[in-house]
Amino acid sequence: MTRNDDIDLSSIYDSKKKRGDLYRRLLMIKENKSNLYLSIHINWYKNESCKGAEVLYNPINQNNEFLATSIMNEFKTTLQSKREVKKTDLYMYKNTTIPGVLIECGYLSNYQERKNLQEPQYQQKLSKAITKGVKQYLKKKTENNA
Repeated sequence: MTRNDDIDLSSIYDSKKKRGDLYRRLLMIKENKSNLYLSIHINWYKNESCKGAEVLYNPINQNNEFLATSIMNEFKTTLQSKREVKKTDLYMYKNTTIPGVLIECGYLSNYQERKNLQEPQYQQKLSKAITKGVKQYLKKKTENNA
Protein backbone atom coordinates (compact mmCIF):
# COMPACT_ATOMS: atom_id res chain seq x y z
CA MET A 1 0.00 0.00 0.00
CA THR A 2 1.33 3.41 -0.87
CA ARG A 3 -1.18 5.08 1.40
CA ASN A 4 -4.05 4.39 3.77
CA ASP A 5 -5.66 7.83 3.57
CA ASP A 6 -6.73 10.13 0.76
CA ILE A 7 -3.46 12.06 0.71
CA ASP A 8 -0.76 12.29 -1.92
CA LEU A 9 2.90 11.45 -1.45
CA SER A 10 4.26 14.77 -2.69
CA SER A 11 6.65 16.84 -0.63
CA ILE A 12 6.23 20.48 0.36
CA TYR A 13 9.34 21.06 -1.78
CA ASP A 14 7.78 19.69 -4.97
CA SER A 15 6.99 22.47 -7.44
CA LYS A 16 4.69 20.05 -9.28
CA LYS A 17 2.62 18.18 -6.68
CA LYS A 18 1.21 15.48 -8.97
CA ARG A 19 4.62 14.63 -10.48
CA GLY A 20 6.14 14.52 -6.96
CA ASP A 21 3.39 12.16 -5.81
CA LEU A 22 3.89 9.82 -8.78
CA TYR A 23 7.67 9.92 -8.44
CA ARG A 24 7.44 8.87 -4.78
CA ARG A 25 5.10 6.01 -5.70
CA LEU A 26 7.72 4.80 -8.20
CA LEU A 27 10.43 5.06 -5.54
CA MET A 28 8.29 3.11 -3.08
CA ILE A 29 7.79 0.30 -5.59
CA LYS A 30 11.54 0.14 -6.29
CA GLU A 31 12.66 0.47 -2.65
CA ASN A 32 10.33 -2.33 -1.55
CA LYS A 33 11.68 -4.55 -4.34
CA SER A 34 8.11 -5.32 -5.32
CA ASN A 35 7.47 -8.25 -7.67
CA LEU A 36 4.21 -6.78 -8.91
CA TYR A 37 2.17 -3.61 -8.50
CA LEU A 38 -1.54 -2.91 -8.83
CA SER A 39 -2.57 0.72 -9.13
CA ILE A 40 -6.24 0.72 -8.15
CA HIS A 41 -8.46 3.69 -9.03
CA ILE A 42 -12.03 4.68 -9.79
CA ASN A 43 -12.83 6.36 -13.09
CA TRP A 44 -14.85 9.48 -13.98
CA TYR A 45 -16.04 10.64 -17.38
CA LYS A 46 -18.31 13.47 -18.52
CA ASN A 47 -20.56 10.98 -20.32
CA GLU A 48 -22.61 9.51 -17.45
CA SER A 49 -23.48 6.39 -19.44
CA CYS A 50 -19.86 5.13 -19.36
CA LYS A 51 -19.54 2.14 -17.06
CA GLY A 52 -17.49 -0.95 -16.38
CA ALA A 53 -14.25 -1.95 -14.73
CA GLU A 54 -11.20 -1.93 -16.99
CA VAL A 55 -7.46 -2.52 -16.89
CA LEU A 56 -4.71 -0.49 -18.53
CA TYR A 57 -1.07 -1.42 -19.05
CA ASN A 58 2.14 -0.10 -20.51
CA PRO A 59 4.27 -2.41 -22.69
CA ILE A 60 7.49 -1.41 -20.84
CA ASN A 61 7.34 -4.88 -19.30
CA GLN A 62 6.41 -7.87 -21.47
CA ASN A 63 4.25 -9.33 -18.67
CA ASN A 64 2.01 -6.28 -18.27
CA GLU A 65 -0.40 -7.12 -21.07
CA PHE A 66 -0.85 -10.67 -19.80
CA LEU A 67 -1.48 -9.42 -16.24
CA ALA A 68 -3.99 -6.87 -17.57
CA THR A 69 -5.76 -9.50 -19.66
CA SER A 70 -5.94 -11.96 -16.74
CA ILE A 71 -7.64 -9.36 -14.51
CA MET A 72 -9.88 -8.06 -17.31
CA ASN A 73 -11.11 -11.59 -18.05
CA GLU A 74 -12.23 -11.86 -14.43
CA PHE A 75 -13.98 -8.48 -14.65
CA LYS A 76 -15.84 -9.71 -17.72
CA THR A 77 -16.84 -12.96 -16.03
CA THR A 78 -17.60 -11.70 -12.52
CA LEU A 79 -18.81 -8.14 -13.17
CA GLN A 80 -20.06 -8.52 -16.76
CA SER A 81 -17.81 -5.62 -17.80
CA LYS A 82 -17.93 -4.95 -21.53
CA ARG A 83 -14.72 -2.92 -21.51
CA GLU A 84 -11.42 -4.02 -23.06
CA VAL A 85 -7.79 -3.90 -21.95
CA LYS A 86 -6.12 -0.65 -23.02
CA LYS A 87 -2.56 0.62 -23.34
CA THR A 88 -1.48 3.69 -21.40
CA ASP A 89 1.59 5.86 -21.52
CA LEU A 90 0.90 7.81 -18.34
CA TYR A 91 4.05 8.83 -16.45
CA MET A 92 3.97 6.25 -13.68
CA TYR A 93 3.25 3.24 -15.86
CA LYS A 94 5.84 4.00 -18.53
CA ASN A 95 8.48 4.44 -15.81
CA THR A 96 7.86 1.26 -13.81
CA THR A 97 9.73 -1.75 -15.17
CA ILE A 98 8.32 -4.40 -12.81
CA PRO A 99 5.04 -6.05 -13.87
CA GLY A 100 1.98 -4.01 -13.04
CA VAL A 101 -1.23 -2.45 -14.24
CA LEU A 102 -3.68 0.38 -13.69
CA ILE A 103 -7.06 -0.93 -12.56
CA GLU A 104 -10.13 1.28 -12.94
CA CYS A 105 -12.87 -0.29 -10.82
CA GLY A 106 -15.74 1.56 -12.44
CA TYR A 107 -17.13 5.05 -13.08
CA LEU A 108 -18.23 7.37 -10.28
CA SER A 109 -19.90 9.47 -12.97
CA ASN A 110 -22.38 6.63 -13.63
CA TYR A 111 -25.14 6.70 -11.01
CA GLN A 112 -25.69 2.93 -10.76
CA GLU A 113 -22.00 2.13 -10.72
CA ARG A 114 -21.37 4.77 -8.04
CA LYS A 115 -24.03 3.07 -5.90
CA ASN A 116 -22.48 -0.35 -6.54
CA LEU A 117 -18.98 0.87 -5.64
CA GLN A 118 -20.27 2.02 -2.25
CA GLU A 119 -21.68 -1.42 -1.41
CA PRO A 120 -19.45 -3.79 0.63
CA GLN A 121 -20.77 -6.81 -1.35
CA TYR A 122 -19.76 -5.24 -4.64
CA GLN A 123 -16.39 -4.23 -3.22
CA GLN A 124 -15.83 -7.88 -2.24
CA LYS A 125 -16.81 -8.98 -5.74
CA LEU A 126 -14.31 -6.52 -7.22
CA SER A 127 -11.49 -7.56 -4.92
CA LYS A 128 -12.12 -11.25 -5.59
CA ALA A 129 -12.06 -10.65 -9.35
CA ILE A 130 -8.74 -8.81 -9.05
CA THR A 131 -7.32 -11.56 -6.82
CA LYS A 132 -8.42 -14.31 -9.21
CA GLY A 133 -6.90 -12.44 -12.13
CA VAL A 134 -3.58 -12.03 -10.32
CA LYS A 135 -3.58 -15.70 -9.29
CA GLN A 136 -4.24 -16.73 -12.90
CA TYR A 137 -1.36 -14.52 -14.05
CA LEU A 138 1.03 -15.94 -11.43
CA LYS A 139 0.01 -19.52 -12.23
CA LYS A 140 0.67 -19.08 -15.97
CA LYS A 141 3.89 -17.20 -15.31
CA THR A 142 5.11 -20.05 -13.05
CA GLU A 143 4.13 -22.65 -15.65
CA ASN A 144 6.00 -20.77 -18.39
CA ASN A 145 9.15 -20.52 -16.25
CA ALA A 146 9.11 -24.21 -15.27
